[in-house]
Amino acid sequence: MSTQDSQMVDFLCTADELAEFHRRGYAGPFTLYEPAEIKRIWRRERVRLMDRSAAVYQDTAAKSGVTNIANYDRHLDNAFLADHICRSEIVDRVSSVLGPNVLCWRTEFFPKYPGDEGTDWHQADTFANASGSPQIVWPQDTEFGGTVTVWCAFTEASIDMGCLQFIPGTHRTMFYDETKRMHYDPNTVNSVEKEGARRGFFGYDYRELQIDPDWKPDETRAVSMEMAAGQFIMFWSTLMHASHPHSGKTNDMRLGFAARYVPSSVRVYPDTDVVEEYGGRVSLERYGSVVVRGRNEYPGNRIATHTTRGDRFVAHRR
Repeated sequence: MSTQDSQMVDFLCTADELAEFHRRGYAGPFTLYEPAEIKRIWRRERVRLMDRSAAVYQDTAAKSGVTNIANYDRHLDNAFLADHICRSEIVDRVSSVLGPNVLCWRTEFFPKYPGDEGTDWHQADTFANASGSPQIVWPQDTEFGGTVTVWCAFTEASIDMGCLQFIPGTHRTMFYDETKRMHYDPNTVNSVEKEGARRGFFGYDYRELQIDPDWKPDETRAVSMEMAAGQFIMFWSTLMHASHPHSGKTNDMRLGFAARYVPSSVRVYPDTDVVEEYGGRVSLERYGSVVVRGRNEYPGNRIATHTTRGDRFVAHRR
């Protein structure tokens, strides 16, 4: 289905689909691109993304080797990714959960190369786990936080290639205290084994945040979310999730692109002008959330709007 055709179709969740999402904490996978289509698109876009001249996080990230931060929010300078986060197949379903006013506040790439470790079990509510300071804050009268993550497979995501894993129904109980703050050690990447599996967290150890130091995730309940290239899945960031290691049985990289959505009443990066993660700090001067549905409800949020050329975003406060 073309982008033009998809805009004429309603992808809102039905009542049954919404109930199932709230019960399990995730929904999908759904097809957004055909495998041959996303392969063709990604062959083109990965070359364009090498040009970082308009990226919101500039040389401080690149020079320090902080590749995770450097790969954040490329939808703000790449036209394909800007269109991707606004696709009705995604936004209709997300707004079914979050309501009529929705922001995309972050995107990031998740590559997994042959032989890479899996990602450890984790949850994210305020995303304060690395810096100790909340990156998103819901209004005080809400009983639930987190973000709806839309994880799209830009390549095949099989068990052997390191697909996602979920523990259904774990999204309403936090097993971690994000205010504790984790300690970054790049030497631990691809060198940690937990419960017989090679699992780490990008140089962090998520066990540092456990409320109960003796608690362990019930992996007998885990489900593996295999996806064809071009499919996506949506889930609460507070859902216990992880990924398998890349077995190395194929030389192909597994690549996921995650877009994170919140109601526009949520405060994004409150009281800070920097992102602090993975041993580095980058300025938010050029950053802004994107209103993908409705309007922005919190005046302090930085909001990004298209330039007159329409090929990238410019941030400002509203």
